[in-house]
Amino acid sequence: MRPLVILSLACLPASPALAAFPCDELWGERNAVYAEAGYCFKTQRGIAAFGNAQCRFSDIRDVPLSARDRAKVAEIVREEARNGCRD
Repeated sequence: MRPLVILSLACLPASPALAAFPCDELWGERNAVYAEAGYCFKTQRGIAAFGNAQCRFSDIRDVPLSARDRAKVAEIVREEARNGCRD
């Protein structure tokens, strides 16, 4: 398995720039938002990438995200769907 590389998409324009990112990087960027907000990962992949040492929310619906983070996650999810990515 390749090491996970998390890139910051915050300064990139919408979809066209995201299209250049492989599924693993999109997954990492999306889940980094949740990790920073305190999500407790359940999958081995999530735990291996982000750990659960500082987690506070077991249900992803309870994770408090800013409007900016919600928009970022939504854009990444759309790009993952366009690219045929699967978790």
